[in-house]
Amino acid sequence: MLIATTHKNTDFDALASVIAATLLYPGCVGVIPKMTNRNVDQFLSTHKTAFNLILPGEVQHDELTKLIVVDTDQWHRLDRMEKLRDRDDLDIDIWDHHMASKGDIPATWSCKEHIGATVSLLVRRMREKGITLNALDSTVLLIGLYEDTGHLTYPSTTAEDARTAAYLLENKADLNVAGFFLNPPYEETQKEILFEMMKDTEKLTINGQLVGFNIISLDKKVTNLAAIVNMYRKIVNVGALFVIFVNKKRHTVIGRSGVAQINIGTVMNTLGGGGHSGAGSATVKSSIMDPEEIRKKIIASLTAQKTEIVRISDIMSFPVFSVAPETTMRQAQSIMTEKDIRGVMVVDDNGIQGIIVVWDLKKVKKKNQWDSPVKAFMARDIKTIGPGDSPSLAARIMIEKDIGHLPVVQDEKMIGIVTRTDILTYYYDLLPE
Repeated sequence: MLIATTHKNTDFDALASVIAATLLYPGCVGVIPKMTNRNVDQFLSTHKTAFNLILPGEVQHDELTKLIVVDTDQWHRLDRMEKLRDRDDLDIDIWDHHMASKGDIPATWSCKEHIGATVSLLVRRMREKGITLNALDSTVLLIGLYEDTGHLTYPSTTAEDARTAAYLLENKADLNVAGFFLNPPYEETQKEILFEMMKDTEKLTINGQLVGFNIISLDKKVTNLAAIVNMYRKIVNVGALFVIFVNKKRHTVIGRSGVAQINIGTVMNTLGGGGHSGAGSATVKSSIMDPEEIRKKIIASLTAQKTEIVRISDIMSFPVFSVAPETTMRQAQSIMTEKDIRGVMVVDDNGIQGIIVVWDLKKVKKKNQWDSPVKAFMARDIKTIGPGDSPSLAARIMIEKDIGHLPVVQDEKMIGIVTRTDILTYYYDLLPE
């Protein structure tokens, strides 16, 4: 007998990966933990009999010869599989995309890759073997893919995830069904939690990224908390959001990230949980850590993450072309044309006074204005950035302030400038070798 199983609090990527394994391995039976996410539970209530699935209590452990584990590599996250831990005669295959996890399941064979969803790995093998998918198979696999990649928008999403989505759609995956289970209606209790979160969100800048924190007390069970956190991160407009849901016996921590620089899975691993770069969760006993201790541990983990090694000093332009405040607009235009640049800084003995950019030249409507000093046309509210800051911080400042140039200042001295073009060049992998 061989079975495929996954982690407790099963999400759609985990469910879809189990179902994919039953299609990929002849004779395989899927084992779904008793604890599943609300939308997964709703799906199984109407679709369970369409797949070869059983509950953990129905497994005949003594008859098992092979175990396929998907979307995790940790024993404690499996449901009632403890009897298998000491079996040295058991073949174990692992399929997982949580690269930050240091699992304790000894695999006979494994496929672990940086990819948006585990189901994409299984679909790749299914395509190689020429396995035929029907519309229902394709739909549930697409739901799993979309949920774990945020509809292909999470930073962890790869080109292969997009190709997997296209393949599933070609095989009649139903987007109407997918949309229904990925966007369930909110109940009153969920709305109350959302409104409670809106009252008090702490925002901190960590490694150049804006991170939100909420601590919410729960006196009753609330379903679909992950979906609420995911939606609220977008509402509050932070790079990542961590919500600690407080209970008497245990605290549930849910994190969501929309930026590549913050890996949720890495943070959750420090709390004994799991996840991937865009999403993750952990459960912490209240006797081990209180909410404030959890918050501090999250901040410490985020501070330690050094994913962006490129700094402003690596991409900035120098020397910086500058003019005095009394320089005429005509002279400024001539310098920009000659140097093929879109802006010049305006400086005097007291430092940076402003900036003149190509757009300011359009403000000159009369011939005599070309002989007017640049100080009459320059922008005066100048934002600066340090050489050790990250390109992502520069990008956020430019977006928030709607500006295209940031002087790079160190020890009150301008040492360079970073432009919108520099940022775009960096983010689209055009940085020179």
